[in-house]
Amino acid sequence: MQEFFEFIVEHADKLAEQTLTHIGLTFLSLCIALIIGIPLGVLITFRPRIVGVVLGSVGVLQTIPSIALLGFMIPLLGIGPGPAIVALFLYALLPIVQNTYVGIREVSPALKEAARGMGLTPWQVLVRLEFPLALPVIFAGIRTATVINVGVATLAAYLAAGGLGEFIFGGIALNNTNMILAGTIPSALLAILLDAGLARLQKLRGLGRFRVMAVFFLLVPVLSSFYLVPGAGRPKLSAGFAHEFYGRADGYPALLRTYNLHLASRLIDQNLMYEAVRTDLVDIISGYSTDGRIKAFNLRTLADDKHAFPPYEAALVVRQNTLKQHPELQPALDLLAGQLSDSSMTELNYQVDHLHQSPAAVARQFLTSAGLLRKPDGRKRQGKIVIGAMIFTEQYILAEIVRQLVENRTALEVITKTGLGGTKICFDALIAGDLDLYPEYTGTGLLVILQPPLTVSDTLQVSTKAVYQYVSREFDQKYQLSWLKPLGFNNTYALMMREAQAEQLGIRTNSELKRYLDR
Repeated sequence: MQEFFEFIVEHADKLAEQTLTHIGLTFLSLCIALIIGIPLGVLITFRPRIVGVVLGSVGVLQTIPSIALLGFMIPLLGIGPGPAIVALFLYALLPIVQNTYVGIREVSPALKEAARGMGLTPWQVLVRLEFPLALPVIFAGIRTATVINVGVATLAAYLAAGGLGEFIFGGIALNNTNMILAGTIPSALLAILLDAGLARLQKLRGLGRFRVMAVFFLLVPVLSSFYLVPGAGRPKLSAGFAHEFYGRADGYPALLRTYNLHLASRLIDQNLMYEAVRTDLVDIISGYSTDGRIKAFNLRTLADDKHAFPPYEAALVVRQNTLKQHPELQPALDLLAGQLSDSSMTELNYQVDHLHQSPAAVARQFLTSAGLLRKPDGRKRQGKIVIGAMIFTEQYILAEIVRQLVENRTALEVITKTGLGGTKICFDALIAGDLDLYPEYTGTGLLVILQPPLTVSDTLQVSTKAVYQYVSREFDQKYQLSWLKPLGFNNTYALMMREAQAEQLGIRTNSELKRYLDR
């Protein structure tokens, strides 16, 4: 608990900023839903023929899983606040439209007849009788929509729209419970407080209720404007970082320590970073040096001239118990040693990311061209191993390469568990015996898992061979895990910019970026 409170104090500014953003997202989408939903609910009370179509349509939207709805927004609207607000607006529609319709329809027919008998027009009946009597039911729908939006707004961080979801996604990527709680608890408290406040409004009677409700409707646009506060004043250059990069010792903290490089950054899902820089949502991203989208999107990789990032030689990390249990496994895996250069891995990533070929097809093509596959001998499968892979393209490809090679060269059945959140999740699963092996990088093993003193890591990371030997020895002694021979490529972290922009600003290295920002 003490560690959690220390985390909150340390990140208080960021937490406050994202809380305001979260409130703004919630109420901006709610404001749009009120403007459209209430008139739509009123309309269908006068047009009974379209009730089924309208309520059915907004009901279908409610059944779509929230993460899927956000995913549908990407090809239509790209990433950023726009698609997130549209998705939240769509989720808020059903309770508002439905409750407006039901509230008005449930007004006593006798009261309506009496109002018409007094000479009131249909518009006057609606404004003076039906709507005031329906207001408690309508407000119940607004209350439901508000609570739904507070919860769903955490997913807006997936689209680089900010909010408390940044802490949740970052915590999942880093397996950091304190970070997850820092996003979850404020989000839950917001939902509880808003629900309690709106519930109290519903219990008020007489003129006081209408005054307070009027104040609420006036406050919604004000609360919506909170979303504009964190983004006010665009900096010289804005950055979009993957959640894992932002929190890992060998990521953004390493840049701060080495270059004192402070960047106005937002956290973006690592699979959307390249789209963010391509569409000018951000100017700088934290990429991977062998990513195929560097070529596809014409990006410039900034040179790490002060060596903030260590070498990241790719290799397979395997449980020693697995190697002992299946002695035929290591000779098969050793066939991959040195087979993948930086350029060849970049090309494989390009084929999957940009040409949209499947990882399985790309892996088979590579193994065939390298002459590593033999003709199937029809052996019956005996025994099985489980391979893990993190949630980015390169890992999917490597997992497929290993699976196809092992099943071709041995009688083992290979099960792949892909899409794992990050290094800590894979490593913990390996220690627990849920995985038998997964592809890892020496720099990650050094700074994220082993975390030696700075004097040790700074001395080691100038030499690729020294880092490999150190992590191999320490993993063997501490965890009974074996680093097999390196696969041949080095996939290091790197800052990237659009080629045209970087050329215009004269930025080729991290130091030149620092000098430009300091002007």
